[in-house]
Amino acid sequence: MALMFLNGDGMRGGRAHYAIEGVPLIGERWTAARYRFYSVRDEFPALYPVAHSGQQVFGELYDVPMGPLSALLATEPLELELSIIELDDGELSFAMVLRDSQHDLGIHKDITSYGGWRAYRASLAFGLRQGFHDQSRAD
Repeated sequence: MALMFLNGDGMRGGRAHYAIEGVPLIGERWTAARYRFYSVRDEFPALYPVAHSGQQVFGELYDVPMGPLSALLATEPLELELSIIELDDGELSFAMVLRDSQHDLGIHKDITSYGGWRAYRASLAFGLRQGFHDQSRAD
């Protein structure tokens, strides 16, 4: 069993959650304030450890057996790699983080201020709805 922090589509309701369906959820958690959070093409999120200006990021902590962990890792994009992160209580956990080479490109949108993937995705959906309402008022 391995503690795995998920902050994107592996969380409950996400499109990759099927890979760990039935795995024990320890609970909703926050990282330590040592990370920036990025959106990669608005397709998936990425944690990135920083020495300064880090913030907490929301996610879910799971106790994952090796079989489901292997299946979950097979769903992860090439821009990410397995690493160890620190949670807000000082506990360590596995998590997927943005590769240094990807971060160095400087092309991924910093979404740290949203605090998590769900909040960021909700803001996109709200923006689409708002744009639709604004357009319909103009007609």
